[in-house]
Order: sequence, then structure tokens, then C-alpha cells
Amino acid sequence: MRKRSASGVEFRLLCVCLLASVLAVVTVGAQPGPGAAKDPAPAQAPAPQDPLGRSTPRGTVFGFLSAARGDQNEVAVQYLNTRLRGEDAVELTRQLFVVLDTRLPARLREVSGTPQGSGLAPQQELVGTIASARGNVDIFVERVARAGSEPVWLFSSPTLESIPLLYEEIALDWGRTFLPRFLTTIRIGGIRLVEWLAVLLGLPVFYLLTHLLSRILTPLIGLVWGRLFKRSSLFRRDFLPPPARLLLLALAIRWLLYRVPLPLLARQFWTNLASVITITGIVWLLILFNGEVERYVQRRFPRTNLSAAAALLRLGRRVVDLLVVFAGGIALLRYYGVDPTPALAGLGVGGIAVALAAQKTLENVVAGASLIFDQAVRVGDFLKMGDIVGTVDHVGLRSTRIRTLDRTVVSIPNGQIANMSLETLSERDKFWFHPIVGLRYETTSEQLHEVVGGVRRLLSDHPLVDRESVRVRFFRLGPSSLDVEIFAYLFARDWAHFLEIQEHLLFNVIEVVNKAGTQIALPSQTMYVANPQARVPAADNVPTPAR
Repeated sequence: MRKRSASGVEFRLLCVCLLASVLAVVTVGAQPGPGAAKDPAPAQAPAPQDPLGRSTPRGTVFGFLSAARGDQNEVAVQYLNTRLRGEDAVELTRQLFVVLDTRLPARLREVSGTPQGSGLAPQQELVGTIASARGNVDIFVERVARAGSEPVWLFSSPTLESIPLLYEEIALDWGRTFLPRFLTTIRIGGIRLVEWLAVLLGLPVFYLLTHLLSRILTPLIGLVWGRLFKRSSLFRRDFLPPPARLLLLALAIRWLLYRVPLPLLARQFWTNLASVITITGIVWLLILFNGEVERYVQRRFPRTNLSAAAALLRLGRRVVDLLVVFAGGIALLRYYGVDPTPALAGLGVGGIAVALAAQKTLENVVAGASLIFDQAVRVGDFLKMGDIVGTVDHVGLRSTRIRTLDRTVVSIPNGQIANMSLETLSERDKFWFHPIVGLRYETTSEQLHEVVGGVRRLLSDHPLVDRESVRVRFFRLGPSSLDVEIFAYLFARDWAHFLEIQEHLLFNVIEVVNKAGTQIALPSQTMYVANPQARVPAADNVPTPAR
């Protein structure tokens, strides 16, 4: 089921690329012709428009191609800066159209659409460069001033002088000698039927061939790769993933454009298609690479916070995927001549407003990412956080859940945790054994020495006591007892094991005290009478008060 779903996605994506390229070519083919050429106006006051669309270099190129393709020879001649008239001018027009339609690079959208041109050369605009046996030939349009009207852009005289030699080198209409006539004569949207069939049949067939090639090479490459890198799973699933096959398809289209003589409109179509496929393939490949990075980091993350790390990595991956798709959309807009700057400015202002509105949420998310990657709080930790003592049950992007000793669950925002002092009790390598033993004041010095020495021997001989940390001292004359301090660190697995060891040691301490002949003191007070020999007067001698 997964393979069928992936194949369906690939097919739909390829159809989208074809549709986008078809729309682009239809748009190019539907550029304003003579008398209706409308180029984008600059930011300044709009300049007067020429009826034939010759006010801009792009309008001149599109207008000439439209008129020549429609056999409007008298109109097409008006786009040439030539002194020829009559049949000579018509023949030059036909030759220029054939040269441009066959050899001109498919970069018509790069031609300037402003009345002033690109400004690279004074009063001239480079349309493209055509390779020939005698060297490269630059195709220029030049701005020609007219009396009593605005200047217009025409194909320059030096360019027209080189057209007859270029025309002699061109082989016209490939496929006409061995294909049925209707395939080469019928045109749809200005493109011959044979080229449409090549698109609708050739591209899917070539893509299926790349899929078959991937199925053949994947086991072989995976076997070699597995022996070289045993822990790596790269190239074991698919040697040529779908985006790589799309890029191969784009390269094949680019290669065919330099090998097969096609009309300009067809080459514009194939160029647009290759560009759309390239951008789509790169975006798709980056998304797949982002997923591989997520899985790689996930495999190497500690298991304690795996769920939290997975949530954070998934969020980061989606953000990166959105940025990649957004960059791909910007690249497509740039390619088709759409300026996305106003939209980006609006998104920037909107992003600032959203960030201010979600300030607390973003604070908690950033703090959660810090807790996850710093490993400050992990699932299963027993910690003390202010007045809360419990076990960490879950570490999320926004909050952390702690199960207290009362078996209740407390959710604390990560922003607060990041600013609090945490005491992780479960991270102790040793447990502190520190009781204070109070002996009665009737204890003699010999008994006190016996108690101190006996407790010290008890701790030093115990296998789970750190001997270097043992300290037993008579250190204080308390209000009602002689206090003996016991200080030692115990090796225990957990808190329950420590309580077990502590209980055993306390029993032994009581035995040491009893063997010494003394007792544990109780809180008590001794009262001293100032004159103990004074007698209390008898009741008979007490005077009777008068009534």
C-alpha cells in the first residue's frame, strides 16, 4: 500500500509540473500581439503605448513573433529597422522568424519590459545570442526615434544583416520527412501536435524508465554500500528516489534542447517544464533529506527523553519543510517574473504580530527545547522543584508533567522551569547518612568514648559505607543531651535501598549505645531549688484571716 501511495504522489506531482509548464507556455503564446501589446509599466508615470506594442523590447519581440507566426507579413515588417521594401522585406521577415523560432535561446522572460530597456547598452537591448558555424551572433533590438511620436524598439540593422547567413545553416522542421503530415502541421496553442505527443507520452515513459533503473540498481548499490558502511541504511531502500528521478528527467530535457532543433515556442515550453521540474525535485529532495536528518538525530538521542525529542524534532522538521516549500514557491514566482517582495513584507509584519501575540507560548517552546537538549529534566527523574517533589512523567514542548508523592500530576510551564532551581534527587551517586545521637548527661566519659569508637568501627566495617567519608565525633553539649554526630556516605541503588541500609545501621547504633551502658537521652529539664534546707511552715502556725 505504501508503494502504491508513493507512486500516486509521484504521478500527481508530475501532472502538476506538466500543467504549470503548459500554463506558462500558453501564457507566452498568448502574449499581446500587434496592436495589443501591454508590458508592465514602471513605477513612474506610464509612457504612451505604441499600437503595435513596440514601446518596450519585450513587446517588440513578442509582437514580431505573433505577427510572423500568423503570416501577417505586412505587420511583421514594421518591427524591422530596415530599408528593404516589398518582397525583399517579407523574405527577410520570414528568415528572421525562422532563425529566432529555431535558434533563439528560450529566455524571452528575461527581455526587459520597460520603455527604457535594461540600460546595459545605450538605446539597445540584447534579446539573445545564437551560436553558428561562423561564431556567436547577438540579436539586438534598438530604440529608434520617430518624428512627431514616441520612439519605438525595432530589430537592429546589424542583426538583420546577419540573418541570411544564419538562415542557410538551419534545418527546418525536424520530423517532417518521416512523420505523418498531420503530426507536423496541426498546432495546438502554437505548438505542433508531435511535440504535444512527445510531452504527454515521452515524459511518463522516460520517468518509468528511471523508476525501472532504480529498481535494478538499488539491490546492487545497497549490497556494496552495506559492506562498506554497515550501520548506514542509505541507498538500501531506493537508489534513485522520486526527486532524483525528476532531476534526471530535467537534465534529459535540457540535453534534448541542445540536440534537437525545435521551434522557439516548443523550446520555451520545454525550458519552462525543465525549470519547474528542477525546482520541484530540489524542494522534494530537501524535504526527504530533512526527514533523514530527523531520523538520524532521533536514533542518537538518549532514550529517556525520546518522546519529547521526537516531538521537538518533528516540529523543527515541519518548520524547515515549510521554509523549503516557501523558498521553492518564491523561486517559481521569480522565474515567472512575479515580484514577491510586497507579499514578503506583509508576511514579515504579520509574523511580528503573531510573535508578539504568542510570546508566552514561544517562550515555553524555546525553554522546552533547552530542557530537552540540555537534558536538565528527563522522564523518570525524581526531583524537587520549589515546594513540589515528585517524578517527571512527561517532558513536552510547552509544559512538563510531574507526578507527586500524593500521586497527583502537576503541569508546570517550561518557561517557569527554566528559571527555577532544580534539585534532582535521583541523580545522587551516594546517599548521606547523618543522624545526631543524643546521650543522657549521666553518661560517663568512658561510656562516651566507647559509643564513639563502636559507631566508628560499625561504619568502617560495613561494605556499603564509603570509608573515606566516615566521621563520628562528640561535638556538642546539647540542652538535654550529649550529642554525637555521625557522618557517612552510603552506596545504594535508590532511595528505598538507602532506607533499608539506614534502618540496619540505626539498629546497630542503638545496640552500641546499650552495650556501652548508657541510654538515648529524652528531652528533659532539671530544676534546682535555691535553699533546699528551708522548711515549709506547718499548717497550725498559719494565721487565720479575719472574717
